Amino acid sequence: MEPAPSVIAKRMIDIESPRYDQSTYLGRAKHFFVVTNPLNLFKPSSELVKAKQVVEDYRNGKDIGPLTEDQLWYYKYLYDSAHHPETGEKQLIIGRMSAQVPMNMFITGCMLTFYKSTKQVIFWQWFNQSFNAVVNYTNRSGTSDIPISQLGTSYAFATSGALVTALGLNSLVKKAPPLVGRFVPFCAVAAANCVNIPMMRSKEIREGITLYDENNNPVGESKVAAQKAITQVVLSRIGMAAPGMTLPPILMNYLEKRGFLRRMPWINAPLQVVICGFFLIFTTPLCCALFPQKSSILLDQIEPELREELKKLPQPPEKLYYNKGL
Repeated sequence: MEPAPSVIAKRMIDIESPRYDQSTYLGRAKHFFVVTNPLNLFKPSSELVKAKQVVEDYRNGKDIGPLTEDQLWYYKYLYDSAHHPETGEKQLIIGRMSAQVPMNMFITGCMLTFYKSTKQVIFWQWFNQSFNAVVNYTNRSGTSDIPISQLGTSYAFATSGALVTALGLNSLVKKAPPLVGRFVPFCAVAAANCVNIPMMRSKEIREGITLYDENNNPVGESKVAAQKAITQVVLSRIGMAAPGMTLPPILMNYLEKRGFLRRMPWINAPLQVVICGFFLIFTTPLCCALFPQKSSILLDQIEPELREELKKLPQPPEKLYYNKGL
């Protein structure tokens, strides 16, 4: 028997918050497994249009038809996978969260395969940072837009950092065992993340990130919280890349010693792309879930000026909250 349209409305489902409990790691992992599902990339335009219509109608209190709770969440997550959370505009397909696994498995696999010559290193590190720039632009804030100049500066510094790291390490490990050279791409990616993310969020470092009390009321801007948030994001990004960029080199080095790659040289890149994809399917959502999106910081940990100001309140909050970002 199909549920009546009013069944869902009476449940007052809050689709603006994640379906799963974000206070637990398991709940956050479930949420990001759905958000980063690459199968959403293959949904037809008609399905995306329907998802947007369902979400907008539900938000406006309109009749959405006989949908079950599971169906409502399906359309909400499908909508989130293709549309900007603030503007509602359809995002560039390669900049969507659902594109992270297929795009990164291709780029990472190629970086691990073509790492020996200078031309190969320059091209793939440039390609990787260009993709990151597209992702940053696609997911930029809809309320406080990131200037194109800031995106360009971040892109230039991240690309330069990755190239300096990769080319510098390549020159240092020429006499080292072959396995050591295979880890250079990971070092370059880690270095780029350490440059790119702080550059993208330099305004937060200078001016602070908004802190909220337990009732979601803004209480001030904190540079300390901004530094903590950016550190968490950098660690998450490096964690996503680590398994897929450190374990395949060990396997490929073993296959090379066995002569497998000499007999079948054409399999080198495809095999590494597939292996990276296997790891990224799991590491992308699991590392996004490492830290809560709504993270917290103790009152005693923030800068003294703001701390003293908040302590003057009738009921000073012991714990404050901020949006960590992704």
